[in-house]
Amino acid sequence: MSVETAEDAAAQDGRSQLSLSTAAARNLASTTKSVPQMQEISSRWLLRMLPWTQVSGGTYRVNRRLSYTVGDGRVTFVQTGAQVAVVPAELGELPVLRGFSHDGVLQDLAGRFEQLEVGAGEVLAEAGRLIDRVVLIAHGKITKTGAGAYGESTALGVLADGDHFGGHVLENADERWAYTATTATACTLLVLPRAELAALAERSPELRNHLAEAAADRPARNKFGEKAIELSAGHHGEVQLPGTFVDYEPTPREYELSVAQTVLRVHTRVADLYNHPHDQVEQQLRLTIEALRERQEYELVNNREFGLLHNADYAQRIQPHSGPPTPDDLDELLSRRRGSRFFLAHPRAIAAFGRECNRRGLYPGSTEVLGQMVPSWRGVPILPCNKIPVSEARTSSIMVLRTGEDEQGVIGLHQTGLPDEYQPSLSVRFMGINDQAVLSYLVSAYYSAAVLVPDALGVLENVQVSQRD
Repeated sequence: MSVETAEDAAAQDGRSQLSLSTAAARNLASTTKSVPQMQEISSRWLLRMLPWTQVSGGTYRVNRRLSYTVGDGRVTFVQTGAQVAVVPAELGELPVLRGFSHDGVLQDLAGRFEQLEVGAGEVLAEAGRLIDRVVLIAHGKITKTGAGAYGESTALGVLADGDHFGGHVLENADERWAYTATTATACTLLVLPRAELAALAERSPELRNHLAEAAADRPARNKFGEKAIELSAGHHGEVQLPGTFVDYEPTPREYELSVAQTVLRVHTRVADLYNHPHDQVEQQLRLTIEALRERQEYELVNNREFGLLHNADYAQRIQPHSGPPTPDDLDELLSRRRGSRFFLAHPRAIAAFGRECNRRGLYPGSTEVLGQMVPSWRGVPILPCNKIPVSEARTSSIMVLRTGEDEQGVIGLHQTGLPDEYQPSLSVRFMGINDQAVLSYLVSAYYSAAVLVPDALGVLENVQVSQRD
């Protein structure tokens, strides 16, 4: 029986209280208090791992070698019920239609695509046969396979929503399929036969001239699409050496610093009278900054202007071979770049990868990062980030980054030395006291991120994070 219960029982029996109750004693005692706690605070690995570059002018320009865009982006569709149509302007993502802007012809061309519903296991293209059509993938997944050195079947990749293949039918009538394309799931496709394209080219001088110019204007380039640097090697004697120069992009991309701001308000009575044992303004400011930093990391991942998920090059986006993230998928992600520094994934995606390792009897390693042990794959840390979205279909993405200016990687952008700077690139400015005796502080955080070259960032898209049956 507790003390309070015994005292209450004694009072009910008519006996006098023998000692001071704990409830009364608490009026004279000082309680031990924690600082305010906050569930929103996460590990924020991205902010901790990115190398931050000083941007004194508020804008960072990424200069690159001149590249010739090959039009390997994704195509956008519009859906009306079960009917799907390609957005005409999006046909410019096909290699030889890049730069073709005749709206009437593109509208006509888009209307000639036929919708095709196919089930899993259907062969859409067979290696060695003439390319006879363009295929746009509105929904579904398609696997590409080819023959290995000894005749065995070799997986060459996966295509999914928005991808396309067969675009070479537009520029080379005699080219053949280099792989076999087979549907892995039920697919909704838009197909344009060669005959339809030929008929439209006969009636449209604009399209015919564009195709001819595209076939003739093919400057020398390396495998990355950059203008080639002419060199000579292995020669003997006094041969004529080639002349060359390194050309740059005429309009390089510029990243302006973004901002996250709020106005913190604290009543002067609170700041004056209730500052012990914890400073009220300091604690209010601490929690506000934590929220700003959380929003900063969210923007670095999801912002459509500079967020990493939206700035990954299409050539660096891959699809999982099955559904959940497997060791094979992460191996392919690593193989597309040098010097991968770390993976970044939603905790549920990390758990899904762990389950796939368990299925194969594998145990991912671990490594120490900033004094903490984290899981790793091939020696590359796998860091959690709850800012990477998980869709309603229970799919997410896994990113891998190479970081640093010296490595031509991904970098964070900020500006230090701000007026009233409280933390690097974060300022707290006193805005005064209003007529209600309320203190106001303007809290501002400035930041952005830049991908210096396309292969610095890779994304494994549409990985399933739900458990298999």
